Amino acid sequence: MNEEEINEMIIKCPTCGIEGVAKSIMKELEIPHFGKVLETTIQCPSCGFRHSDVIALEQNDPAKYILEINKNNLSVRVVRSQSATVIIPEAGVKVEPGPKSEGFVTNVEGVLTRFESAVIKALNLFDDEESQINAKKTLEHIRELKKGNGTATLIILDPFGQSNIVSEKVEILEIPEEELSQLKTGFSQIEDN
Repeated sequence: MNEEEINEMIIKCPTCGIEGVAKSIMKELEIPHFGKVLETTIQCPSCGFRHSDVIALEQNDPAKYILEINKNNLSVRVVRSQSATVIIPEAGVKVEPGPKSEGFVTNVEGVLTRFESAVIKALNLFDDEESQINAKKTLEHIRELKKGNGTATLIILDPFGQSNIVSEKVEILEIPEEELSQLKTGFSQIEDN
């Protein structure tokens, strides 16, 4: 990755409101096989607030990225833009973008870890028996994949083509128009009536 411009500022914390304590860092990066991105981070030492995002600076055609998860590719680089949907159908997990979506750069294991954390939160939120059984089953499946046991499919649907799975084994497809129109982008839209 080539790092270019770095912009650092001390700002008012968006959470605790204390003036002049939070550090805002913006870096423009060139990621191989992906392009230019803006990485932003805000950290407040006073209240512990932290927010980071990766924003693609180049727009491409809508794309569907498909990779079989297995023990040999847990370290494959994954770039998810803030507008992308991530799915592992065999585990029954899907994350769609919302207004507070963040982009990230990680690897396949990191994607599994994010899903694992979300399922653990769901286990604490829902206490009905069916939800508990389903969540525990999903959690076990994700943990087995992280250990390198079994296979599953990682799918990233990006209406702006700003995500990527950096592997020779990734399949990159066009998203059919009817599927594209159903995708959430995470951005607010105003429709004329």
